[in-house]
Amino acid sequence: MSLKAGIVGLPNVGKSTLFNALTSAKALAANYPFATKEPNVGMITVPDERLTKLSEIVNPQKILPTTVEIVDIAGLIKGASKGEGLGNQFLANIREVDAIVHVVRCFDDDNVIHVDGNINPVRDKDIIDTELSLKDLETLEKREEKYKKSAKSGDKEEQLRLETVQAIVKHMEAGHPARTFETSSILQETTLKELYLLTAKPILYVCNVDENSVVSGNDYTKALIELVAPENAEVILISAAIESDIAELEEYEEKLEFVKEMGLEEPGVNRVIRACYNLLNLITYFTAGEKEVRAWTIVKDTKAPGAAGVIHTDFEKGFIRAEVIGYDTYIEHGSEAEVKAAGKMQIEGKEYVVKDGDVMHFLFNV
Repeated sequence: MSLKAGIVGLPNVGKSTLFNALTSAKALAANYPFATKEPNVGMITVPDERLTKLSEIVNPQKILPTTVEIVDIAGLIKGASKGEGLGNQFLANIREVDAIVHVVRCFDDDNVIHVDGNINPVRDKDIIDTELSLKDLETLEKREEKYKKSAKSGDKEEQLRLETVQAIVKHMEAGHPARTFETSSILQETTLKELYLLTAKPILYVCNVDENSVVSGNDYTKALIELVAPENAEVILISAAIESDIAELEEYEEKLEFVKEMGLEEPGVNRVIRACYNLLNLITYFTAGEKEVRAWTIVKDTKAPGAAGVIHTDFEKGFIRAEVIGYDTYIEHGSEAEVKAAGKMQIEGKEYVVKDGDVMHFLFNV
């Protein structure tokens, strides 16, 4: 899939450390501002117990999980919308991603420099929000002028687009991101999408905490959670330092033991990855055979031919039908043969909307 999430935040909040833990990469994670200048791009494997369980039943030669692309973007400072720091570069890079993972520092450590001198996640979030909003308002101002000219011709659709832009401006000037603007028509929804506003992108907040605050949080995380409540956005607590240590361990059993010692059920990066997947509106379907059991990524509400096209374009062009087994049904009966014997396999056509967890086999003719 081409969809990707971007890690953003002020300089020195732990973005690159988190990126390295997520991707097992080696992006520069340094104790000074703007250590990241060019965006680091990596692929993250999506953890999915369903893939493991299917593999235990099928016993394939290969197991192939699905992945998501993630980008570590340069840190932003106050004045970025006017080009301060690496502002122009930052804003150009964030425009290229489909969802935002906003990392906020929520820990005290005199040895780790903060670009503004002290720890205040509410202020830090406001700085990012303000800079993105200012850039969006520039975009809206240009688009408003364009629609004003075209609306003079009496074109009703252009007039409605103008009114939509003006309504978004009013919404944002009241201190709200574009993602919380409620559209009331297909035209409004289309207009909002076509603007490619930075604050319209779906967002996940990641609180980077010390190891003692991973489970229950602290005063910093509580303040941030209260602040973002109106956005209906997910907030995840994670210690980038701990995740970095876990990522250094080679054996799965070692990682599991380390996680349990920290009082956690799984590495925090797993929760971040799954949250990114949901944020990008993605779901997984599976193919299962002796050669391989594989997870495939599609956008939610994709129909069967489109899902087949993820494997190969010929599958979509020559699509005939799909044999579909729901994941729970597959596990319940223990094999494809038993599912067929029980009459539980579905035969679906071109209009079938693929469900998360479907185990599929496509028939096609080119």
